[in-house]
Amino acid sequence: MKRINSIDFVRGFAMIVMALDHVREMIHINSVTQDPTNLQTTSTILFFTRWITYLCAPIFVFLAGTSVYLTVKKDGIVTSKNFLLKRGIYLILLEVTVINFALFFDISFRTFLFEVIATIGFGFIILSLLLNLSPRVMAIIGLAIISLHNLAPLIPLEETSVFKTILMPFFSPGAFSVSGKIFIIGYPPIPWLGIMLVGFASGTLFELNEEARKKIFTKIGLYALLLFIIVRFINIYGDSFPWTVQKNNVYTFLSFVNVTKYPPSFVFCLLTLGLFFLILAYAESAKGWGMNILLVYGKVPLFYFVVHFFLVHVIMLVIMLLQGFHWDELDFAFGSFGRPKNSESGLPLGTVYVIWIGVVASLYKPCLWFGIYKSTCKSWWLKYL
Repeated sequence: MKRINSIDFVRGFAMIVMALDHVREMIHINSVTQDPTNLQTTSTILFFTRWITYLCAPIFVFLAGTSVYLTVKKDGIVTSKNFLLKRGIYLILLEVTVINFALFFDISFRTFLFEVIATIGFGFIILSLLLNLSPRVMAIIGLAIISLHNLAPLIPLEETSVFKTILMPFFSPGAFSVSGKIFIIGYPPIPWLGIMLVGFASGTLFELNEEARKKIFTKIGLYALLLFIIVRFINIYGDSFPWTVQKNNVYTFLSFVNVTKYPPSFVFCLLTLGLFFLILAYAESAKGWGMNILLVYGKVPLFYFVVHFFLVHVIMLVIMLLQGFHWDELDFAFGSFGRPKNSESGLPLGTVYVIWIGVVASLYKPCLWFGIYKSTCKSWWLKYL
């Protein structure tokens, strides 16, 4: 099946923006201790440096579901079921091995982090079991999860019950220790599964022509943003942290859009997916050099994802050494990525942006090469990348 440029365009956009968050998280001064969305300590530009990257995970997960739909149309249900099951398991294993190492550089693997790649893998496994359902039923289930999963903490179970201990990590972030290893659920899989199911159902829209798709994507995006404004303004349901009046209008607006990503709240989904659909609508008619650049990254998202983590982490370690720290001062425990404890390290936000641009630019040629190699080589293993 011919690749759909608008999908690769939006994926490419998400890959580039995502790198900004990871460069900021690893290299920005005091990033280990400062929450960029804490309105008591953040600045407007730092807030939006973090906030804009909220778009990335919903885009990845949604379009992963869309890609499954397109694959099923091309290969059939039986073949797709087997592939999805195997790829789902592969992605979870990739997350807790290669990606976790790229993130922490901890050869002891003291911490295992379940994040976006693993939750996509979980979604693929569940989708492999649901492929006989119609896209309409998938959409209903997905929308129900998106709009209702915020009620999960209200389930009337004892906090110490085994059932709730097992159940809640599927709905909310959590951490637990086993044999000295720490397992952290950063992306609880059920809420993200809802986004993937809606993405799968939306695959039917890509059977329309480009002009029709552009119109319907624009409508969906605007309706989602309107519903976001209404639900968020009412301030009763849809997010675990209501917005509040702040010291000025700008910070009140920041509070209004400061939605919860972990887990992705109902209003988080409305806001991010609303913006996603508007970007997707624009991508249907986008042309020129900018389009061509984004397509390079969007065609090889997993390759870019893995390589950019290693690159950013190596740059961070070089910066630490250039700032005068010795190797034995670097701390590879969870959350610090090797940043020294109890010492000021890192670079200001302006320099973070410069490094981000450099990282993205340096990966253009490798992504271009791998995209060409992947499209011309028919080796079976390339399907998993």
